[in-house]
Amino acid sequence: MIETLLGGLLGGAFRLAPELLKWLDRKGERGHELSMQDKALEFEKLRGAQRMHEIGASADAAWNVGAIETLREAVRTQGEKTGVRWADALSSSVRPIITYWFMALYCAAKTAAFVAAIEGGADWGVAIVHAWTDADQALWAGVLNFWFIGRVFDRVRQ
Repeated sequence: MIETLLGGLLGGAFRLAPELLKWLDRKGERGHELSMQDKALEFEKLRGAQRMHEIGASADAAWNVGAIETLREAVRTQGEKTGVRWADALSSSVRPIITYWFMALYCAAKTAAFVAAIEGGADWGVAIVHAWTDADQALWAGVLNFWFIGRVFDRVRQ
């Protein structure tokens, strides 16, 4: 009797074992499939973010090209005459007036610094050395380059 009972139980267990293994295998497959879908979703998010970055960079480049073209057109039209004498005269006098005004203010400020140093008891040499700074040297070099080297480039272009 016990053999019959044991045989029935073992037969049932052996019959259920493949079904239990199939169920565990399907559960593992579903977990793996879900994991793979999560990875695919992360990949698509990264790809979308990269594409948005590319679109942004492309838009920035297009905007920069447009801005440069606008600036180029503005500079080109600045030199054109309008045909109205007083407007053309006023337009052509703006840059020289601003340049002379700036130079007058700059020279006045440097002279004031020099005079203040002399009145403060500094020697002439010390006052000059302290009035002429590295920034002044750079500004002076820029002005000389603009006026003299610019002419060389103008001759080369012609």
